[in-house]
Amino acid sequence: MTSELVIKDLQVTVNDKEILKGVNLTIRQGETHALMGPNGSGKSTLAYAIMGHPHYVITGGDILMDGQSILELEPDERAKAGIFLAFQYPTAIPGVSLANFLRTAVSNVRGLTAKAKAAAQAGNGNGQAKPIGSELMPMKEFRKEMREKMAMLGVEANFANRYLNDGFSGGEKKRVEILQMAMLNPKIAVLDETDSGLDIDALRTVAEGVTKLIGPNMGALVITHYQRLLNYIKPDFVHVFFNGRIVLSGGPELALDLEARGYDWVREQFGEGVAEYLVHHD
Repeated sequence: MTSELVIKDLQVTVNDKEILKGVNLTIRQGETHALMGPNGSGKSTLAYAIMGHPHYVITGGDILMDGQSILELEPDERAKAGIFLAFQYPTAIPGVSLANFLRTAVSNVRGLTAKAKAAAQAGNGNGQAKPIGSELMPMKEFRKEMREKMAMLGVEANFANRYLNDGFSGGEKKRVEILQMAMLNPKIAVLDETDSGLDIDALRTVAEGVTKLIGPNMGALVITHYQRLLNYIKPDFVHVFFNGRIVLSGGPELALDLEARGYDWVREQFGEGVAEYLVHHD
């Protein structure tokens, strides 16, 4: 069965200000959707709302993963359900190595942590709690998988022992985000302006990594201002986001049109108070 993320009439406020004003979008495994729009249109708000950021208050609508509402789920529970968010500005965590971070995240998303905690509460058959670390993915298995994914994405092996994003360049941070995506293997990945701050070479490297991962078992929502990212990550559908809603949807040619004409015509055609206009696809 193909998994799908369904956003229904989503309305979101931030600091009592309405940002999303009725977003409708369906993303299925195997599909790549590009979401384009000017600064301040609400694109990143949508990404954070999907992932359950507590500062983004959902006042209407719903978000469904495989038919089940995820509004009451914590961010880690949404990750377990198969959703991944690559941040526009990844956070540095000094003192925590990339390998340790990934091992903990993978163990949690795959349910190993919860199983081990349940077993520890019950004891291991002789009344003794399980040893520390038993809730994590076995080290040998984890390192093998991590090295394979790092090699596939062109991430240098010594990154595993570096502190997460500490002192990393913009391109290195984004490559590590894609490595996390590879390890967590989500059903639906949301990439929030992954091209932000990248030069041409870094953009190509990161985009090639994303392209290697997207396939029949992974759908993607690629949020960007510019068409240049879509030269490497080929979308099936392109949506124009303006004033808190999707105002236009089409194929890859829509991104080229935006690149050529800019966003002024979007502002003129879909200004404040203009009803939503959608070109639907099935």
